[in-house]
Amino acid sequence: MNRLPRLAISLGDPRGIGPEITARALEAPLAAEIIVVGAEDQIATIPAARRIAVGTWAEGFGEAGPSGKPGPSRAVRAGRITGSAIETAARLALSGEADALVTAPAHKHALNLAGFQWPGHTEWLAHLAGDVEVAMMLAADRLRVVLVTTHVPLRAVPQLVTTDRVIRIGRVTQKALTDWWGIAAPRIAVCALNPHAGESGLFGDEEERVLRPAVEALGASGPWPADTVFVRAMRGEFDAVLAPYHDVGMTAIKVAAFGRGVNVTLGLPFPRTSPDHGTAFDIAGTGRADPSSMRQALELAVELAGKQVKSDR
Repeated sequence: MNRLPRLAISLGDPRGIGPEITARALEAPLAAEIIVVGAEDQIATIPAARRIAVGTWAEGFGEAGPSGKPGPSRAVRAGRITGSAIETAARLALSGEADALVTAPAHKHALNLAGFQWPGHTEWLAHLAGDVEVAMMLAADRLRVVLVTTHVPLRAVPQLVTTDRVIRIGRVTQKALTDWWGIAAPRIAVCALNPHAGESGLFGDEEERVLRPAVEALGASGPWPADTVFVRAMRGEFDAVLAPYHDVGMTAIKVAAFGRGVNVTLGLPFPRTSPDHGTAFDIAGTGRADPSSMRQALELAVELAGKQVKSDR
């Protein structure tokens, strides 16, 4: 018997735009069962088959509680709610109660203040899934970009972009493109680290010394200069591009498709997607937040989870 994919949604930081863009993104019909996880007062009006509360947001802050001690600050409480929602929703996906996870934007500093010591969702979810090898993909239209390094200083990138790391990220990417997107023989391009792909060693030797052996091991293409490889991918030449560091990959995807991009965590035992933007505290509650990227994240999660549901029957 056919069934709809089940999506678990964590609402993100309660001070940000996550709750409102989720509600607006779900106004249009979606071929999925929705499980929403967040603050009790914020999930109450969001269309869902099931709602799981992990605290209440609208109560006062800093007032003395029954013990006479001040309550937690707004940031600490926001971090606790956000972190609890992420972990609860992730466990639903890990247990099979949900087929995919969609995460609204979180605020890393608040999570840190609340005791959740992870640099981002990607690393955190990898740990919850058993410290599996994961990769961060940004997807929009025909462009898919996978980051070899993520949230690290630029000065650390050359040491972190090793042949082994590129191969491992490339293999995670190939498997995801095959298993989730149904691409039998994925075409992977590797983006160069240096300008002009090193210009035959004039601007750096990482292309020949580090990247080319990885390209050969993966059966990929490249390394190609950053100023052309993403355009070639958008024209359909490649199924995904491995980008050596955060900003070269993120800039490409956001210039190409800002508001339509989706963050996808590859390598997990379930698809995880999220919008391509942050908490936007400055416009939260004003009605100006654009739900387009959240809607794209939901639709991609349905697409990827739907393939898993069909394969399980």
